[in-house]
Amino acid sequence: MSGKTRDGAQALIDGLQQQNVEFIFGYPGGANMPVFDALLDSPIKLILSRHEQGATHMADGYARTTGKAGVVLVTSGPGATNTITGVMTAHMDSVPLVVICGQTITPNLGLDAFQEADVSGISFPVVKHSYLIKNVNDVPRIVKEAFYIAESGRPGPVLIDLPKDIAVAQFEPDNNFDMHLPGYVIPTHGDPERISEAAEYLSRATKPLLLVGHGAIISKAERAVRILAEKMKIPVTSTLLGKGGFPENHALSVGMLGMHGTAYANMAVMECDLIMSIGSRWDDRIVGQADIFCKDAVKIHIDIDESEFNKMICPDCCIHGDARLVVEELNTQVVPNDTAPWLKQIEKWKKKFPLSYKKRGGLKAQLVLDELNNLVQGDAIITADVGQHQMWAAQFCRTTTPATWLTSGGAGTMGYGFPAAIGAQLAQPDKLVIAIVGDGGFQMTLCELSTAVINKLPLKVVIINNAYLGMVRQWQELFFDVRYSGVDLEGNPDFVKLAESYGARGFRIRRNADVVRILSEALAYNDGPCVIDAEVEKEDNVFPMVPSGHPYTDMVLERPKQKLAKPVGST
Repeated sequence: MSGKTRDGAQALIDGLQQQNVEFIFGYPGGANMPVFDALLDSPIKLILSRHEQGATHMADGYARTTGKAGVVLVTSGPGATNTITGVMTAHMDSVPLVVICGQTITPNLGLDAFQEADVSGISFPVVKHSYLIKNVNDVPRIVKEAFYIAESGRPGPVLIDLPKDIAVAQFEPDNNFDMHLPGYVIPTHGDPERISEAAEYLSRATKPLLLVGHGAIISKAERAVRILAEKMKIPVTSTLLGKGGFPENHALSVGMLGMHGTAYANMAVMECDLIMSIGSRWDDRIVGQADIFCKDAVKIHIDIDESEFNKMICPDCCIHGDARLVVEELNTQVVPNDTAPWLKQIEKWKKKFPLSYKKRGGLKAQLVLDELNNLVQGDAIITADVGQHQMWAAQFCRTTTPATWLTSGGAGTMGYGFPAAIGAQLAQPDKLVIAIVGDGGFQMTLCELSTAVINKLPLKVVIINNAYLGMVRQWQELFFDVRYSGVDLEGNPDFVKLAESYGARGFRIRRNADVVRILSEALAYNDGPCVIDAEVEKEDNVFPMVPSGHPYTDMVLERPKQKLAKPVGST
């Protein structure tokens, strides 16, 4: 025992301090007032959001940038349920969060008390673990366990439900306990036999391809991956979340693969004789038609989560372990083969099918993002919302270092990009942080402009404003006979005036000739956040495109003249 009496809320804050928590992103209410009171005496800084979803995305952006768990503090009932979208976003992308929810007093649990919600039950499918604290003596142990579970192995969100009577209960905390989590084992080096098998496959391949996923970034495997690629002279592609796991300005990089991947990455997928996934779960946007994906190629899968094996495809070799440790061991066993003809073929594809866009006509989103990339040269943290702008940003904004490309991959959460940038800027105050958002997604969380202004964060928000829900409109054009339904964003605000009303700086781009000048001016502005409203062409489309559920052979390189086959699952 410590000999010092504390209440549950104070013990909770003590536990967060022991975990070196810098920021808590949250919103107060009746059930969490004791914790907010205890926070006043703590060095932890409260970042008051304007909505609980925004708080969760901020914590997510902080976590992806630092590798440390982001912390969220909300009240019971609607405060807790408002975090669910952000929790699901983090869960699907393996992001460590600790979400602390106030709760009604324990005698009222299950009685439909005011602002009661069974948040443990509601969140169960989208958390790594959850706790409902019913004994104040458990608070120190649960806080320590929550951070360990959230940050270790395959990271993810952990939820702590703290009833108000537990938060005010007095006790003498005992911090002398051993963490005991039966059945929770963190994989490390992988099976030596499987690693040797993979090394043999790699050493025989003449047209190999490395697929770098988010797991490679989480495990800090980028150096090992680069050594492997350069030693074996293997081209490297990445998933949407794997951008930065291998520098995209490297000669061996072919960029992102999949539904809106580069044509040359997708052609490499079709022609390779071996593909090795490093921390990628082979999701449907990568695989397309699963039964013929890389049909004649050897498939190797390295993953820390055994449940991902044989889920989408059945690889020839599965290695259960930490990506960095596995690849480091592979590097000691592989023997280089002659891949020169393969690399030559890929260079031909790069020259024949480059990412391109028409320079004439109205303002193009691709031009804005291409020039932005030229100005920052990879020296920025970029967050992206979800939609056409996300795919254009993934294509044209090259990522050269890990944890500098943040976006919602698995959940595809509109509204993620801007609050995630707030969390990233707080985590990295000396870095340039740019949020690339659409006019639709931005309006879902734009209230967090207050949070950015109050905290004097010099982040940049680039709005790719086409007055449409662009990706849905694109699908309706290509697959639903141009029958637009529910995609026209008539009534959008003047985003420059809106930014100024919050106390932020506003810029507007309407002409191609103004892009570099205005972007340069915005990038140089550091007296707080600024919003750049780029009024781009309304009906431009993202290409290349592999229709959902289709094989890579159905890849579309430009706007087709005839109707396309509908994505698999459409009616």
